[in-house]
Amino acid sequence: MVDVEKSYESGAGKTWVLRRINLEIGDGDFITIMGPSGAGKSTLMGIIGMLDGAWKGDYYLLDNAVHKLDNRRRVELHKKYIGFVFQQYHLLDSLTVAENLDLPLSYRDIKKSERDSMVADVLDRFQIVGKKDLFPNQLSGGQQQLVAVARAVIGNPKLILADEPTGSLHSSQGKMIMDLLKGLNEAGTTIIQVTHNENWAAYGSRIIQLADGWIISGQTKVGAA
Repeated sequence: MVDVEKSYESGAGKTWVLRRINLEIGDGDFITIMGPSGAGKSTLMGIIGMLDGAWKGDYYLLDNAVHKLDNRRRVELHKKYIGFVFQQYHLLDSLTVAENLDLPLSYRDIKKSERDSMVADVLDRFQIVGKKDLFPNQLSGGQQQLVAVARAVIGNPKLILADEPTGSLHSSQGKMIMDLLKGLNEAGTTIIQVTHNENWAAYGSRIIQLADGWIISGQTKVGAA
């Protein structure tokens, strides 16, 4: 990312959300983004995940010049390479847990029998086999978060964006999710997470601190968990 900026026009003039973001993330990195509420963390994640196209600057993802692409091509890249864990889950209420997990796989050229096997494997890994035929409104917040994380990792994406991935989980579930993300990272997946939790932040190799839309530090962690 080079000089990425985002602003809104308001009655008082221009309100800046992100200012001059220059950020290089290597293949296989595990990055933690931290900062107070309103610092621009979720906005930055939305831009990296190509869910937001209203910004200025240059952004390259795997040699693709995202800033030059139309919306259709950005959506294609997102589906192909990115798994996103949202703060508010974003599960589809009309689909069962198993169907929610199958959805990102359905965008790819994967046979139904293989997709079913991948869904079964993830249900088992996340210990939610008994929930597979339930709908999101029949689950607790923590269970919905587990499903959301499972959906993000099921297709083995190159990049996982996790916005407060453990926000609704108790500590043992949170550790399970963080250990899973760490394992995926060690196998080669690039991970960018937003968290307020110092323990979970330590799983990353580098911490980016945001304040008022600016990057104020990019600390390197040594001896991460």
